[in-house]
Amino acid sequence: MKIVYLDASSIGATPLDEIAALGDFTAYANSTPEQARERVKDCDVLIINKIIINEELLSCAPKLKLICESATGVNNIDLEAAKARGIIVRNVAAYSTESVVQQTFTLLLSLVGKVRYFDDYVKSGEYSHCGMFTNVSYPFMELCGKTMGIIGMGNIGSRVAQVATAFGMKVVYFSTSGTSHCTEYPSLSLEELLESSDVVSVHAPLNERTRSLIDYEGLKRMKRRAYILNLGRGGIVDEAALARAVDEGLIAGAGLDVFEREPLSEDNPLMHIVHKERVVFSPHVAWASSEALSRLISKVADNIRQGW
Repeated sequence: MKIVYLDASSIGATPLDEIAALGDFTAYANSTPEQARERVKDCDVLIINKIIINEELLSCAPKLKLICESATGVNNIDLEAAKARGIIVRNVAAYSTESVVQQTFTLLLSLVGKVRYFDDYVKSGEYSHCGMFTNVSYPFMELCGKTMGIIGMGNIGSRVAQVATAFGMKVVYFSTSGTSHCTEYPSLSLEELLESSDVVSVHAPLNERTRSLIDYEGLKRMKRRAYILNLGRGGIVDEAALARAVDEGLIAGAGLDVFEREPLSEDNPLMHIVHKERVVFSPHVAWASSEALSRLISKVADNIRQGW
């Protein structure tokens, strides 16, 4: 069995021994479309993360029987074209829940705790020469008693809700599917959630219902002291609108791990926010704790063992 991984650099230095033990395995750091067409010619199993799988590529892989997405989303795969060729597609779900939840609160606590400001204040030497044991000129907000509004109450959203509750926060949510299946917390309309929440946290997939779900008008509905987080998918929050809202002080700040175009382009409005102290970004890493990466590879190996 010939197994080919077209973009193994997406999982860093995570050991691939469990997959390699299953057949004749070749891992490429990354592949251009031209390279991919050449590399899939004799493979039975194809592993990818963000490589585009379309009819053109599939036509170059006559032996291909199984596509393993080393992620949850399969937006990069032409599922109909794969089905027409009798190729099975398997993804990996629920491997990174705890990782994403942790990064959600990493971004949030960095924002509300003014971490960058206080760290710079001490390291710059300003604290050493201030003559005062403390600095209360930049007070931070307590989460206890505040409202966390979650957009998308799936596995990750539900765990975010549990952790928010542990901080003493009230939790409300908006169902992007229109089905308010969770009865543990109040389900609100999007407008109600934006207006009432002190923190809005996005954990939804990108689809026709969620694209540009949070636009400038929506951001205007938020409290001026509120924060917004996006650890769902880029494109759910309108990035130009967000940059404008942050600089205009319509909201207190934002934390983003995902972007509409990745990597983030230098001309993106988010890169030109004047008040950079109001935002915290991470480069789509919330899914990638060392433990989550190990779980991911094990589950990809399980998907291959299932056969076709």
